[in-house]
Amino acid sequence: MKIIHVVSSIDESTGGPARSITTAVQGLLDLIEIDVQIFTGKSKKPVTELLKHSDRVLNFFNLEFLGKFENFSQSFVQTDHLILHGHGMWDLPIHQMSLLARKHKIPYILTSHGMLEPWALAHKGFKKKLALLAYQAKDLNFANCIQATSEMEAENIRKLGFKNPIAIIPNGIRVSEYPVNSVNNETRRVLFLSRIHQVKGLEFLIEAWLRLPFDIRRNWKLEIAGNGEDLYVKQIRQLISNMNLENEVSFLGPLFDDKKLEAYSNADVFVLPTFSENFGMVVAEAMASGLPVITTKGTPWEELETMNAGWWIDIGVDPLVVALSDAMAQSKETLSNMGQNGRKLIEEKYSVEIVSQQMFALYEWLLQKGPKPNFVI
Repeated sequence: MKIIHVVSSIDESTGGPARSITTAVQGLLDLIEIDVQIFTGKSKKPVTELLKHSDRVLNFFNLEFLGKFENFSQSFVQTDHLILHGHGMWDLPIHQMSLLARKHKIPYILTSHGMLEPWALAHKGFKKKLALLAYQAKDLNFANCIQATSEMEAENIRKLGFKNPIAIIPNGIRVSEYPVNSVNNETRRVLFLSRIHQVKGLEFLIEAWLRLPFDIRRNWKLEIAGNGEDLYVKQIRQLISNMNLENEVSFLGPLFDDKKLEAYSNADVFVLPTFSENFGMVVAEAMASGLPVITTKGTPWEELETMNAGWWIDIGVDPLVVALSDAMAQSKETLSNMGQNGRKLIEEKYSVEIVSQQMFALYEWLLQKGPKPNFVI
């Protein structure tokens, strides 16, 4: 069995997909001796620390000089038991991969990584409608399988009219890499860590923070970590300044590797007031770190409530004020217990070991070497 993953970039600046893809590939390599490779565009800072022997797994190409994907990939089109697995929508390499697969009758999978969610489709919607008509809908319709990371994402894909099989397989977390939160600082912290982007609801978060009674937020700080377009980051900083919150809200900038783990470890509560997430990798990371989480119903994390691991709220300022007030009024022991519930959930359902087994079962089914998995709808 040979699996080729194709993705335009695994640069650390791209956020969750870069980490989820490299984690999934290494998880497969740890699970069983199969040939798994990543074909990706050249990146300034590719996420490679999760890949053992990355020199044998990664194949970099320059998107500017890619040309036809078939010319680039003649070395593997004749391989027996081959599956092509494309990540993302709208990108030229993924389209070329799909054309190659259809031409040579190679089974292929497309993982949208949230790019077919309603909010994402509406953002720059005219261009995406044209792309759907021109090529993207056909690539999706002829895919042997579409991967969704949650039931919510699968439902949204179905609503677009695609009838082919959908495999619901979440992103995997290498739980051992996330030390359990044991913070005991006098100043308590709420952490936002994600891309600095309009979809993440940062304006709501800053307004909600201002509306909290001062007695509640007196011993708390809000920390914002992430990278984004300079103009939007500047707008968020200006909003904080306009609301005179510079002493309560800190900008940490982009954090990776040990610095990111340190930010999780220093926090008491994690918050992601997003409009839309197909999965929300940072939510899973925060839970793996033993943090209670506040996030919205624009994410698939209803389990935060069912497992008493956090708050799953409506999108908007008012629900965020209520959730923050509740979380910040809790004792450290209560928040710690909620965080432990979240960590247990990640260990039992979202660990990379479990997810890799699901992915391998999907590949075997597509190659007609195993039964249809129960997570394929």
